[in-house]
Amino acid sequence: VILASSICTKTGKALASRQFVEMPRTRIEGLLASFPKLMVPGQQHTTVETDTIRYLYQPIGEEMYAVLITTRQNNIVQDMDTLHLMARAVSDICDVTDQQDVVLRGFDIILAFDEIITQGYRDNVDLAKLRMITEMESQEEKIQEIIENNKQREAKQELKRQAKMFDQQRREAAKRGMGESSMGGMGSSGSILGGGRMGGSYEPLLSREPEPVRSFASASPTRSNTPSVSANARGMRLGRKPKGADAMG
Repeated sequence: VILASSICTKTGKALASRQFVEMPRTRIEGLLASFPKLMVPGQQHTTVETDTIRYLYQPIGEEMYAVLITTRQNNIVQDMDTLHLMARAVSDICDVTDQQDVVLRGFDIILAFDEIITQGYRDNVDLAKLRMITEMESQEEKIQEIIENNKQREAKQELKRQAKMFDQQRREAAKRGMGESSMGGMGSSGSILGGGRMGGSYEPLLSREPEPVRSFASASPTRSNTPSVSANARGMRLGRKPKGADAMG
C-alpha cells in the first residue's frame, strides 16, 4: 500500500504532502526528515529502504524531490510509474524551480495526488485524463469565483442604493421640519396682531375676556377706611359763615 506522496526539499522539509493511511503529521515529517540521510551519494537507484518502508524518489527542479513512501511489499514497478506521473503532474501545476510557488499551489498538487491514488492504491488514470480533470476543476473554480464576485458587486450596489435612499429621506424630513416651524410662527403672529385664527383648531391668545377688576375692588376690606376725595374736598360756600365767626364778631 502507498503510505504517502510528498514534495520535499533536499533536506527533507515537506512542501506538500498527502497521506493515504492514518498517520500523524509528526510521523510523516519524521519520515521525510530521515529520507535524505538514507540516500547514498552517487548511486543511480531512486529507491531507499528501511526495515518497514520504502522510499521512491525523483528529482524535480534543482532543490526538490517527489517522494513516494510505500510498504516494502508493494509492487515497485507500479510504484515507479506512479512516481513518474506524480512528478509530471506537479510540473504541469506549478514552477518546479520555485519552492514558494510549490507551497502556494500545494492544494492543487494534493488534489492531483488524490486523482492518482485512492486509499493507498493507484487509480487507472494517465496524464491526459489527469489534465482534463484538473482543467475541469479549474473551470469550476473560475465559475465559482465569478459567482462570488457578482454577489459581492451586487451587495455593494445594494448598500449604495440604500445609503442614497436614506440620505434622500433625511433631506425630505429636514425640509418638512423647516416648513412646519415656519407655519407655526405665522399662526402665532396672526393671533396677536389680528385676533384671527390660523387653522380650524387654533385659539387666539387674546380671545379670553379679562376678569373684571371690580371683583377685586369690592372684595377689598380697606375701601371703607380710605378717605373719599369728594367728601373731604368741599370748598367754601359763599354766604355761609365759617365755624366760630360769631364769636370773633
